[in-house]
Amino acid sequence: MTSIVVIGGTGYAGSAITREALSRGIAVTAVARDTSKLEPAEGLTLAQGDAFDADFVTSVTAGADVVIVSLHAVQADGSELKDRFQHFVDAAAAAGARLGVVGGAGSLLVAEGGPRLVDTESFPDAFKAEASSHGEILERLRAGAYTGDVDWFYVSPAAAFGGYNPGERRGTYRTSDDLLLTDADGNSDISGEDFAIAVVDEVETPTHHRARFGVAY
Repeated sequence: MTSIVVIGGTGYAGSAITREALSRGIAVTAVARDTSKLEPAEGLTLAQGDAFDADFVTSVTAGADVVIVSLHAVQADGSELKDRFQHFVDAAAAAGARLGVVGGAGSLLVAEGGPRLVDTESFPDAFKAEASSHGEILERLRAGAYTGDVDWFYVSPAAAFGGYNPGERRGTYRTSDDLLLTDADGNSDISGEDFAIAVVDEVETPTHHRARFGVAY
């Protein structure tokens, strides 16, 4: 049986990925500071603890096939995920697991050759720090700045993705590489459930190796 660890398993994306994986018979360990938000389920292991405690992360990821990091890029204390990311790479390497990262849409290009979405005038100032920090994780992964031989994938959702725009399950999605996907009306959307389908499809059938892909309708 495939087993995955979702770090940030109670968040919007992380909980959707957890539910989708469980529905396919994948064993999931959901990691969070407070796991009481998740209902017990067959195949689900709850691991309550600090995702930035390297020893804890190494322990809960042992034996996993895939480790998925679904965390805010800028933490409540002002620290940035990019500066504390190495131990997730180390844990995945120790487990012999793939490493998946739930990123943001800000680093996607709005047209071939750019600019990035985060660099456009319409991008909200309130989210620029989060988007820029997540984009730097991708840049560091691509540059090999995090040490360790790990097969990683980085998933960027559509621009309008989050609990404020949950949408409905359609069972469909499109993927891109670095280009922001939009529909015929110029909207860039994906529901939490359909985003999770794309992530778990990648878990079950790996097609993006050391690469980013975008997901939208």
